[in-house]
Amino acid sequence: MIIKSSTALRNNYNDLSDLAKQTGKPIYITKNGEGDTVIMNIDDFERKEEELKLRARVLHAEQQRLNGETKSFDEAMKEVMSGLNQHA
Repeated sequence: MIIKSSTALRNNYNDLSDLAKQTGKPIYITKNGEGDTVIMNIDDFERKEEELKLRARVLHAEQQRLNGETKSFDEAMKEVMSGLNQHA
């Protein structure tokens, strides 16, 4: 975990931006010694967002399966491929 002060962000934005890009990790910013903000590279943020969307879809599919709402393999693959093509 990378932790920096708000002063470091204010005085060294470019360095922190580079650090976020190099490490691929979020940088936690503190204000008066307390956690305040998180910054991260936009590519990593977008990748994380896509991962969360995929997890939500998997969870939804699992909930449907548990509720007896199932699809054939071909139907499911068609839906997955359609979703992938929308994000490409």
